[in-house]
Amino acid sequence: MKRWRALIVLGTAQFLMVLDTSVMNVSISRLVEDFDTEVTAIQAVITLYALVMAAFMIIGGRFGDILGRRRMFLLGLVVYGVGSALTAVAPTLWVLTLGWSVVEGLGAAMVLPAMAALVAESYRGKDRAVAYAVIGGLAGAGIAVGPLLGGWVTTYLTWRLVFAGEVVVVVAVLLCRRVITTPAPAGPRPRLDVVGAVLSAAGLGLGVLGVLQSGTWGWVQPRNPPFTVLGFAPTLFVVGAGVAVLALFRRWEARREHRGVDPLVHLSLLGRPVLRSGLMMLLGQNLILLGLFFAIPLYLQVVQGFDAFETGLRLLPVSLTMFVTSLSASSLGRVMGPRRVVRLALVVLAAAIVWLLATIDPVIDDAQFAGAMALLGVGVGLLASQLGNVVQSAVGEEERSEAGGLQFTAQNLGSALGTALIGSLLIGALAHAFTTQVEDDQRLSEQTRGQVGVALQAGITFVPTDQVRAAAERAGLPPSEADAVAESYASAQLDGLKAAILATGGIAVTGFLVTAHLPAAREGRRRGEPDAEAPAGTPGPTG
Repeated sequence: MKRWRALIVLGTAQFLMVLDTSVMNVSISRLVEDFDTEVTAIQAVITLYALVMAAFMIIGGRFGDILGRRRMFLLGLVVYGVGSALTAVAPTLWVLTLGWSVVEGLGAAMVLPAMAALVAESYRGKDRAVAYAVIGGLAGAGIAVGPLLGGWVTTYLTWRLVFAGEVVVVVAVLLCRRVITTPAPAGPRPRLDVVGAVLSAAGLGLGVLGVLQSGTWGWVQPRNPPFTVLGFAPTLFVVGAGVAVLALFRRWEARREHRGVDPLVHLSLLGRPVLRSGLMMLLGQNLILLGLFFAIPLYLQVVQGFDAFETGLRLLPVSLTMFVTSLSASSLGRVMGPRRVVRLALVVLAAAIVWLLATIDPVIDDAQFAGAMALLGVGVGLLASQLGNVVQSAVGEEERSEAGGLQFTAQNLGSALGTALIGSLLIGALAHAFTTQVEDDQRLSEQTRGQVGVALQAGITFVPTDQVRAAAERAGLPPSEADAVAESYASAQLDGLKAAILATGGIAVTGFLVTAHLPAAREGRRRGEPDAEAPAGTPGPTG
């Protein structure tokens, strides 16, 4: 038991980072009410948290090499605790954004790469594979506890208590810091590539910002943007600017590496097929999971009218099966090979999403919904049981922090894009379906259709149907037409949700394209990949 003490402390940090994201997802309706704002604003806060982590994760990994991984882990926990305290007392949406999205996001970017490297340093062989499966399982536990704990506290007390509790957990972890040991670094410490850090953060930030705002700005035709570019919405231009900055970052890093100067990230790492495939699968996994965990609570709370605790109960099956599967499936990688396990996971995910689509109805079938969510958890759990170990096993000991930075950059970039992209698709599909249904509804007069069209030009949000009916009545529509508008909106809500969920299924199917280079059970050494049956910390020929 003594050898697992460090894992308990490190895993608690992983649990904590996941917990408040799931709390936020089930507390959307209460946050909208408490801060007198809209769903899209809370979506922006959730996305910004993942964006800050994604933008600074590589930098956090590099600081782990410079300052020491243990020191970086503990310092990051202090920053995270400060952010949690600020979030707990936030009087306005802006303070919530500062405390949760920015300060906690920066703390997580310091903690997670160091945690991944410390796990790899603390365990070898089969123990390392088990350790990463436990880390994945604790992430699943955070998702399991988050909706229930957050839902109960939000419904009957206040969501602020969750973040106050996180401060207590951070203090407890800091008090147990002595169980975490790390070997003294060999050789000189690297220096921070400041220019590379700025370019990477700016490129990732611009790219996700464009996707996030697409629902408000529009992709091509402007909806409600702060400015236009040659008459077009700025979305694609902002995304393009992010891509251009990342291309400049790539050239800068290649130049530093060629000159023998420490880069922010060794781009040669991304040339390793195993590592590249593992990172892309991590990105896809979180894109699917966070996209669904944004859309599904909206369905449960806004369409079905459940409170946060009832929402948490209905999310429990996915969380429990994810936790159990991620813990129990770590040995499958040694028997079947990570490649087959990941492909099996994608098949399970696709089947779960098809099943979930069939449950999106005006009146929920709790049994069918629970079955679909349980199957979804099995798929994500299978992925979580393999990918962390695949990434860390593709690099050498001196590259742990760098690989950890890339690992959590991929995960949090997927989280940010999942919330932003799926949220954008949901709002876009809602607007299109509502427009079509209003135009085709013979119960509505031409004047009413025109009024709805003008309202849509100003933007559309995901709100309860009763609010739409009340707004229609305030606009002077007769009760019969107000009811017709509300019915059209209710139908459009389901269409928007189905479009968003279907998109995650498309991402799952596309994931098969990047699995070819994942390690196979007995073919790895022959094909130049890490041997899946070798100790998990043994890099292959490219390591």
